[in-house]
Amino acid sequence: MTTTVDAPTTVDTLPARLLELAREQGDDVAIREKHRGCWREWTWAGYAERVAKVAAGLRELGVGPGTRVAIHSENRPEWVIADLAVQGLGAQSIGIYPTSPAMEVQYLLGHSRCSVLIAEDEEQLDKTLAVRDQLPDLRHLVVMDPRGVRMDAAGPLLTFAELEQRGDTGDALNSYTDSVSRLDPADTAILVYTSGTTGPPKGAMISHANLVASARVFVEALGSGQRDEVLSYLPLCHIAERLISVVDAVWAGSVVNFGEGGPSFQHDLRDVQPTVFLGVPRVWEKMLAGVEIRMADASRLKRWSYRASMRHGRRIAPRRMAGTVTLADRLTFAVCDTLVFRPLREKLGMVRVRTAISGAAPIAPQVLEYLWAIGIPVREGYGQTENTAICTLTPAGDVRLGSVGVAMTGVEVKIAEDGEILTRSAGVFQGYLDNPEATAATVDADGWLHTGDVGELDADGFLRITDRKKDVIITAGGKNVSPSEIENRLKVSPYIREAVVIGDRRRYLTALIGVERDTAGDWATRRGLAYTTYADLSSKPEIRNLVQSVITEANHDLAAVEQIKKFTLIDKELDHEDGELTATQKVKRRAIADRFADEIEAMYR
Repeated sequence: MTTTVDAPTTVDTLPARLLELAREQGDDVAIREKHRGCWREWTWAGYAERVAKVAAGLRELGVGPGTRVAIHSENRPEWVIADLAVQGLGAQSIGIYPTSPAMEVQYLLGHSRCSVLIAEDEEQLDKTLAVRDQLPDLRHLVVMDPRGVRMDAAGPLLTFAELEQRGDTGDALNSYTDSVSRLDPADTAILVYTSGTTGPPKGAMISHANLVASARVFVEALGSGQRDEVLSYLPLCHIAERLISVVDAVWAGSVVNFGEGGPSFQHDLRDVQPTVFLGVPRVWEKMLAGVEIRMADASRLKRWSYRASMRHGRRIAPRRMAGTVTLADRLTFAVCDTLVFRPLREKLGMVRVRTAISGAAPIAPQVLEYLWAIGIPVREGYGQTENTAICTLTPAGDVRLGSVGVAMTGVEVKIAEDGEILTRSAGVFQGYLDNPEATAATVDADGWLHTGDVGELDADGFLRITDRKKDVIITAGGKNVSPSEIENRLKVSPYIREAVVIGDRRRYLTALIGVERDTAGDWATRRGLAYTTYADLSSKPEIRNLVQSVITEANHDLAAVEQIKKFTLIDKELDHEDGELTATQKVKRRAIADRFADEIEAMYR
C-alpha cells in the first residue's frame, strides 16, 4: 500500500521541497545506487546535504542567478544532485545526452553559453575538450569519474568530489537554504533542448513554477507517495525521465534507484521491482520481443501453459482495461497469474508495479493489449517538453486502445481547424532561448501551445493522436496518410525494430525496414542460417520473406492507399551518433531520406 504524501502548500520550488523533506523525513531513504553489484543508500538529509555542498562549490566557480551549468552524464545520483544544486542557486541546468557527439555538444554549450560543464567521465569530457577552443563562455570543467583523465592536460579541471569538498565548509546547508529562499518561481529553472528532428535543437526555458505545476498534477494523478520506488534509466535530459526521477520523486518523497545501466538494465529492473515505471514504446516492444525469445527456448509444457494463459489473458484484457471484469474473469486470471503471469512479471521486473506509463511516442495497440493480458497495467500519457509533460493521461479504469487519455487536472485541450492539438495549462513553458520567432509560432497570444501533433477528441474527451503535423504524407492522389500508425503496426512484430514509411507526393507507399538484431538473429539461427554482421543478416532472402509476411499481415487491416507496396531492408542499425536518430531514438526522417535516397528511388522505378 502506497502512502501518499500531502501536496506541500508552503513551498514553490523543487529545492525548497527537498529542504522540507530533509527536515521532516530526514532519516528516510531518498536514493539508492548500485555499485559493483551492491546497493547503497542516501537519506533525504544526506541528499540535501550533498546538494548544498555542491551548490557551495559551484558558487565558488561563479555560478549564480542567470548563469548556466551543463550536465553530460548517464543517470547517476550526481546528476540529480548537480541539477538541484544549480536550481537552488538561481542558475539554470542543461542536460546533454550521453550519446551526443562532439559537434552536438559544441552547439548546446555554445548556444546556452554555459560557464560550467559537469562531465561523467573521460569519454564525455573528451567530447568537450575536442571543441573547447570554440566555447569562449565555458570557464570550468568538472568530471565525476576521473579514471583515465589526465588532470593536468585539460586545463582547469576539478573532480566532482573536489567540488563537493570545496563546499564542505560547515555552513553549506544554511547558505543553500538562504539561496533557495530568494528564488523567484517565475524564473527559469532548467533548459531542455528539443530533439532537433527538423533542424538545430531549441532550448526550451522551463520555470520553477512550471516544474511545481507538473509535480502537483502528476503526483495527484499517479497517487505517488513516499513508499513508491522508481528506477532511473531513461536519459535524464529528457523531460519524461526528469519528471519521474527529479520532479515527482522530490515532490512525493519517493525513492529513486540508480542501477548500473546498459547491459545490466534488466538485472537492475529485477532488483528494484519498481512500483511506478515509465517506459517509451521501444522499452515495451523490447520486453515483448524478449519474452518471445525465452518462450522459444522453454520446455513444451511451459510453452503450452504460456499459450493457454495468453488466450485467457487476451480475452480478459479488454474488460480489465475498461474496469468491467466479472467474477469468472477474476478467478480465471488468478489461476493464469499464479501459473504463468506473476513469475513472468517477476523476471521482467514488473511484479510490484501499480502504475506503468507509456509515453514519448505512440505505442502500438497490440503491444498495450499484450501488457494488460499478462497483468502489467500500462496507461498512455501525452505531453512534451514545451508543456512540462502536462497534457493527457489515460484514466486507471478506462483504458481505450489508440487513445492517450483525457486532459489532466488544470489542462485545456482543443483541436484547431487544421487538426493540430492545442493545449493550455500552468505547465506551458516560457519560450525558446534567444528564439522569439519560434516561441511566437509555438505559443499564441491566448496562451495556447501549438503542439505540432495532429489528433482527434471524441465525445468523452479522449484524445487520439494521428501523427506529427509535419510528417503527414499526402500521396500523389491527394490522400492524407499518417505514417506513424502504419509504422507502429509493423513494429509490433518482434522481428522489426525500425520502420520508416515513405510516400509523400508518390503514387504508393513504401517502407525502409530495420530488423531487430536479437530476435531476427535468433530466428535465423534456429533455422540453421549462418550470418556474421547485421548487414549480412538483413541480406538473407529468408529474412526478407519473414519481413514480407509481417507486412502482408499488416496490409490486411489497412485501406488500399495505406498499404505498403514495396520495402527495402536497410543494412545498418540506425544510430544517434550518425545523425539518423534523435537522442530519444526518434527517426530523423529528413536524414533517413538523404542517407537512403538511392534505395528509396529504386522502390519507385
